[in-house]
Amino acid sequence: MNYQLTVGLEVHAELKTRTKMFCNSANDSNETRPNVNICPVCMAHPGTLPVINQQAVLHVLRVGTACGGTVADVTEFDRKNYFYPDIPKGYQISQYKNPLILGGILNGVAIERIHLEEDTASSSHNGDHSLVNYNRAGVPLMELVTKPVIKSPEQASAFARELQLLLRTLGASDAHMDKGEMRVEANISISKTDTLGTKVEVKNLNSFRSVERAINYEVERMTKILDGGEGIIVQETRGWDEIKQSTFSQRKKENAHDYRYFPDPDLPKLKLSEISEFTHEILTKSMPELPHEKRARLIRNYNIKEVNAEIFITDSTLGTLFESTAVLLSDDTYNLLENYITSDIVGLIKGEGSLQNIIPAMLAKLIRFTKEGKLSSRGTKDILMGMYMNGGDPEVIAHERGLFQISDANQLTIVINEIITTHPTVVAEYKMGKVSAIQFLIGQGMKISNGSANPAQLKELFEKRMNL
Repeated sequence: MNYQLTVGLEVHAELKTRTKMFCNSANDSNETRPNVNICPVCMAHPGTLPVINQQAVLHVLRVGTACGGTVADVTEFDRKNYFYPDIPKGYQISQYKNPLILGGILNGVAIERIHLEEDTASSSHNGDHSLVNYNRAGVPLMELVTKPVIKSPEQASAFARELQLLLRTLGASDAHMDKGEMRVEANISISKTDTLGTKVEVKNLNSFRSVERAINYEVERMTKILDGGEGIIVQETRGWDEIKQSTFSQRKKENAHDYRYFPDPDLPKLKLSEISEFTHEILTKSMPELPHEKRARLIRNYNIKEVNAEIFITDSTLGTLFESTAVLLSDDTYNLLENYITSDIVGLIKGEGSLQNIIPAMLAKLIRFTKEGKLSSRGTKDILMGMYMNGGDPEVIAHERGLFQISDANQLTIVINEIITTHPTVVAEYKMGKVSAIQFLIGQGMKISNGSANPAQLKELFEKRMNL
């Protein structure tokens, strides 16, 4: 019997605010100079008092509302006590029994809670010494904890992707994993019954691929322990080594009582129902179109592929270009537009490319020419490249480069006569039943016309001429 995998995720996201969680120091993740965004409050000087960042609270409440969670009536902050160099106070201000949000669901995964806390400083290690940069200490940090209901590595990474998309849509966080703005930890267990096995937490997962690989690695490691008679699985915290593609033991897993939580005496309880900006009505009205809503609308209104809808949701610039252009077109051109954006334009902007030269009105004009058969696929691609590089009107570009397809029967007949005269053997083969020979003749027609002949029209005229 195979083991059943169960995963719960803990996701931390640094929130976009002007200042830190409990002080007036700048919240600037782009600052490269160490220890400049600090003050007596976030450095825990004696006699200093924290003040709650209202914007950070609002961000978490909007995320919770978007997920269908329950906003707390009363919430409070707690002290989570542990000693480590990246915690200047000797404790972290977090939330324990009364978080901002309880429940909710995202991408089919049930959420346990969403709470708010302060981030720690960042440490760097060099040989026999370590350095601590306190710029990040005190930055507002949202923590979302799912229920242990995830059943595959792919489901875990899909949830993390959807959360990242939601955070960006709401403007709550940029959530760049490579910058540490969003960090994923996975609580993993395996069992042959419905009773959960011993839980192991894996940290240092800084990409969606790492989330999947770490879970797969742990399943394999745990299975070997249970099936190989090596003993029992130890509840512990493990790190992920990206180079070795394996986990490693960091420390025995702490329990809540090890942190000696207690309400922070310097911060007031918040009765959220009495704060007008935090009411359910205001929070709901402030919601933009959420990712799952936009995904469904794009597929419904434009009949586009789900994978392309995902591209337009993930990259708002491409999504805006698609919709701004589609409103200028008829229904039967949506898929053509969709394909050119998700293939050619995506290829053009790969890396640091910009779409500033591609104007929706001009792109719509190009798509109409293509749909009407005035341009070949190759011609459209060439014009699109020109528009991307220098902008411009596709009609002007097509005339300048001679890219409009020739569909006039009289003009094409001249080309056809020349080809039939030049290649009598191929014509004879076609008339004797070798139907594929016509492709050679069409190719010659495209060559003579420098690619401007309409291939469909050429084929029709060739067939008509040779079947006389």
